[in-house]
Amino acid sequence: MNYFSSNFKLGILGGGQLGKMLLYDTRKFDIYTCILEANNDAPCKMACNEFHLGDLMNYDAVYNFGKQVDVLTIEIENVNVDALEDLEKKGVKVYPASKTLRTIQNKATQKLFYIDHDLPTASFSRFAFTSEITEALDHESLSFPFVWKRAQFGYDGTGVKIVRSMTDLENLPNVECITETLVPFKNELAVIVARNASGETKTYPVVEMEFHPEANQVEYVICPARISDEVSKKATDIALKTSQAFNHVGLLAVEMFQTQDDQILINEVAPRPHNSGHHTIESSYTSQFEQHIRAILNLPLGRTESKVGGVMVNLVGAEGYSGDVVYEHIEAIMKMDGVTPHIYGKKQTRPFRKMGHVTIVNKDLREARKIAEQVKNTIKVISE
Repeated sequence: MNYFSSNFKLGILGGGQLGKMLLYDTRKFDIYTCILEANNDAPCKMACNEFHLGDLMNYDAVYNFGKQVDVLTIEIENVNVDALEDLEKKGVKVYPASKTLRTIQNKATQKLFYIDHDLPTASFSRFAFTSEITEALDHESLSFPFVWKRAQFGYDGTGVKIVRSMTDLENLPNVECITETLVPFKNELAVIVARNASGETKTYPVVEMEFHPEANQVEYVICPARISDEVSKKATDIALKTSQAFNHVGLLAVEMFQTQDDQILINEVAPRPHNSGHHTIESSYTSQFEQHIRAILNLPLGRTESKVGGVMVNLVGAEGYSGDVVYEHIEAIMKMDGVTPHIYGKKQTRPFRKMGHVTIVNKDLREARKIAEQVKNTIKVISE
């Protein structure tokens, strides 16, 4: 099929920053794109060919949108899977497949999938409601500390909490959830696997993620991860095995824990471009966004090696500020060597909202990490 400068239409469900960064590459290739998104001010609006307003969880909105495109992909998992299933029956190519999304959307079914496919993950319990956890604690089938995760619709630090005492349970929503053993890990790692419909598969180098202690959001992504070759191989092999189990087309970001004794446990996966791959725009031969386009259109995959060491810093709204966004001291960071800011185009900031990211590239990874710290301490996302 001719995708380039043709009447082929690529549909993307979701109009956020991941979609916007995908559009950098569809524009580069002159691929016609249609976006479905509920927010009229979404970052994607400025860069797509067609912008459709609609609720991604609404069957009719997703189904009617999907009928108008040739290939449909996502930039967010919270979409109506029944509509995707029916679109597949009608011959629309949907990547990731509805079956994959159905499994991943619910953290309990995602964990059961790992168990069924002999993929290593932290032990867990599932509950129909958070209130049932108290009973499990009384019967000593569960003990502190553990990680509470909302089964559905959690993202970026919302819907996840470390529970060390009864007090920590008090303000949690009474919803379907899982509890996981708190893993005393050395590192949080991630590997992005790209796979096209012909089965060609490539992996990006293992990255290491440093988290914000309160917000449970990634502060720094460091590539390559500062780990041994042996641990790196183990993480890559598990990511590949996970991708094969899902029979996945597109990108699959596999987030993992490296335990104190160098075991690798899967934390969770995302079947789309991912925060842990943002650095690839500057540091890799092929960015994760271009690779996702190549994979879902069954084009040859690009090179995944890094050209240079990269560190990514998330730009999130500063605490105490809500309203029209201002990027304070952005000029100061742009003076620094190898620093590239990416501003997502969200007009309103609020505490911990993802507003952009900054990539720092340097042949010396230690130097890149040092500059990343300077960037983090200099730029502030505030409001007028």
